[in-house]
Amino acid sequence: MLTLMAILLPDEAITEAELAATEAPVGSQRSGQQGFGRFLRILGPGIVTGAADDDPSGIATYSQAGAQFGLAMPWVMLVTYPLMTAVQEACARIGAVTGKGLAAVIRENYPKWILYPVVVLVVLANVLNIGSDIGAMAASTQLIFPIPFPVLAVGFSVLMILLEIFISYKAYVKMLKWLALALMSYFVTAFMVNVPWIEALKATVTPQIQFTPEFLFILVGILGTTISPYLFFWQTSEVVEDEIAAHRLAQRGGVPRLSRRYLRILRLDTAFGMLFSNVTAWFIIVVGAVVLNAGGITNINSAADAAKALEPLVQGFPNAGLIAKFIFSIGIIGIGLLSVPVLAGSSSYAITETFNWREGLFRKFKQARAFYLIIIAATLAGLLMNFGGIDPIKALIYTAVFNGLAAVPLIAMVALISSRTDVMGEYKSGPWSKWGLWIAFALMALAALGLFWSFLPGRV
Repeated sequence: MLTLMAILLPDEAITEAELAATEAPVGSQRSGQQGFGRFLRILGPGIVTGAADDDPSGIATYSQAGAQFGLAMPWVMLVTYPLMTAVQEACARIGAVTGKGLAAVIRENYPKWILYPVVVLVVLANVLNIGSDIGAMAASTQLIFPIPFPVLAVGFSVLMILLEIFISYKAYVKMLKWLALALMSYFVTAFMVNVPWIEALKATVTPQIQFTPEFLFILVGILGTTISPYLFFWQTSEVVEDEIAAHRLAQRGGVPRLSRRYLRILRLDTAFGMLFSNVTAWFIIVVGAVVLNAGGITNINSAADAAKALEPLVQGFPNAGLIAKFIFSIGIIGIGLLSVPVLAGSSSYAITETFNWREGLFRKFKQARAFYLIIIAATLAGLLMNFGGIDPIKALIYTAVFNGLAAVPLIAMVALISSRTDVMGEYKSGPWSKWGLWIAFALMALAALGLFWSFLPGRV
């Protein structure tokens, strides 16, 4: 167990000597506890990325998939796991090898007519996602507290801006890791309801596809909220942040200090984070199918509808409905607090790297004003979306679909960069990585084309 922990141990201020020390024989309970503590420290960029992936948009989309189509869609998560892992591993490797964020690498190796559309696409997708997540957080809070929606939306926005600006990077990452535990309520609920496990497992390994606009719409939404553009930029830059924190890279830049073990750590951290994300999504779909679809709720129109999925968790308690709403709200708020700063940070990395401005969460506000001002601007731009009369829950699903469309060209860009010898050197993508990236590109492109095809006159 400790050998595995040594392999998985994150780069956060850990030396190769410390890594080797973790492989020493352990015979005491105290050592075992220390080993478990070190195991928890593997939760680096990969687990934060994976947890942020199951943001309010993801929760709404997965819940709608289960409510609308029952057990017809759990198979999607089995497909997305290796593909999502391939994409995020390539992004992490690009950051580790170059010591630069994704936009910076594109800027240095491709013309501006490629760079600018890529950055505009991801920033637009991020602002839409920020807006829908803030709206969902406010709407969910209203299930418990009768506070005006505008007050809640503004309050959450200001809180997240202050957290990202004034809390140190290390403390902020620790907080993000713990917020990921809010998703565990869906795991517990699944084991408290009468899930037809054999049927659910069969549905996981037996793809069911309906060539209807409704099915393809949700399919593109699931792909988009799982393999999301903002995660590409976030994880690439966060690996660079961690290299700086671990003294593998100077703050002024340069060539990172790499080793095979370090890249194996990144690879396994990413695989673990993406596994957490996809397994959580699978449970949300299954819970939605068993609780909502079986209960006659096939269309989620409000936060209250989505919260009904957690009612079996507190069945038998007085005011079970209210308690379920409270648990649902905590989950949405917790993951929202995690994902919105990731979205805003992703936009800021993309823009500052494009113009070669000083950036990084490891810097204080006065050292990287443009970086933090973009975070503020992205959050406020998303906030403004909520004053246009858009339904918060519906906005979450439409945002996921937009991400599914935007991800297609961005995956192609990641595949091309990670395979270039002049950029990646000996660490360029191998055959398995290339296959995973291009299959992810092809699947999402086909799903997007299928969605457009389904809306053509006379095709349904």
